[in-house]
This record gives sequence, C-alpha cells and structure tokens, in this order.
Amino acid sequence: MPTRRLVLQYALGACAAAVAVAPPLVLYRAQYIHAKRFREVDPGRLYRSGQMTANGFREAIETYRIKTVVNLQHEQPDPLLPDAWMGKGKVLESELCERLGARYVLLTPDVLPPGNKLDDEPPAVKQWLELLEKESNYPILLHCKAGLHRTGRLTAIYRMEYHGWSAGEALRELRANGYGFVAASERDDFVVQFVQNYKPKGRHARGAPGAGTATAEGGRR
Repeated sequence: MPTRRLVLQYALGACAAAVAVAPPLVLYRAQYIHAKRFREVDPGRLYRSGQMTANGFREAIETYRIKTVVNLQHEQPDPLLPDAWMGKGKVLESELCERLGARYVLLTPDVLPPGNKLDDEPPAVKQWLELLEKESNYPILLHCKAGLHRTGRLTAIYRMEYHGWSAGEALRELRANGYGFVAASERDDFVVQFVQNYKPKGRHARGAPGAGTATAEGGRR
C-alpha cells in the first residue's frame, strides 16, 4: 500500500499541475467566449458568430462597422449580456446595439421547414432573404447560441444565393466551421438534405458584391 509520504507527494504533484494548467485554460475560455466563433464570411458584408459577451459584440460592431445584428435564438429573444466570461448580465443585446447605432433583428422561427418538409421554405429563410435584399442593412453580423447550426445554415444559403456556391461547397464550409456529427443534433442528416435541396433564386447572377469569392474556411477562394 502507498505510504502517507507517497500519497502526499502525489497530492502535491497534482496541485502543482493544476496551478500550471489552470491559468492558460481560464485565459483561453475567456478569449473564446469574448469572440465566440467570430468569422468573416464576406468582407464588409457578412460576419458570423456565437453568443459573445457585451465587450465582444461591442468590439465586433465597432471594428467592422456592423449596421445590423441578427439573433436566431428563439429561446433567448433578447439575451442579457455580461461584459466578460463568468460575469453577471448587465445589458440586453438590443440595448447594446441601440447604443452602438446598430439595428437589432430577431428571427424567431426555426431555420428548418415546419414538419421537416423539404419542399416548404421556412419563414426564417424568407425573412433572412428579405433582410439581405436591403443594401442599408450591411454589414450584417449573424449569430445564434453556438454559432454552428442555425448560423451555419443561413450562411450556407447566403453562399449559394450571393456567391453562386454549390450545395457541396456550402456544406463543406458548414463542416469546416464546426458543424460536425458530434456537435450537431439528431436532425443532422435532415439539415444536410435541406441544404442539398435548397434552390437558390439566382441573386449572384445580378452582380451581388463578392460574387464568386470566399473568405471562410472550407470553401473556394
């Protein structure tokens, strides 16, 4: 059996390891939440992220001169944002946007069609396309909770509509930005089918800015 001295040595070693590892992990987590999965989709046009802190949103809006912030969280229609990770909520997202001169838009319907009918266009998709048609809304920051699933689907639609991407290219970018078999829900197969079956309305053919280009991981350049 281990002696008391040996047990003490193990305990001290574990404590030392925890002290050495904890600060970098805390710093990483704080930085991660600050700008949660922020990505540039189309320079000067479209950006995507997860639910960031108030300071994270403030930095993104000011740096990229965001005019419209789109929230896809029906479960959190107006999140109370902390300034930093582990902080207490201090300001509503809508209030923060108003202070910074950005329009706050909430798309509450699901981005998938009701009843999983692939032939039906979800109300959220229709609203998203209408929002994209107005030049005064750009630049746009699109986000949900994780910045993976709902955000990824509407980003895929943007790519197919305004960059002329194929469904395969849009799906590869979806995966490259974190939409994986582990993180996704049980409806993952249906989401893939939804993207594959989406029929673009030819907006890229009208000379939309950035047509045929890409900046995010996983797509064409």
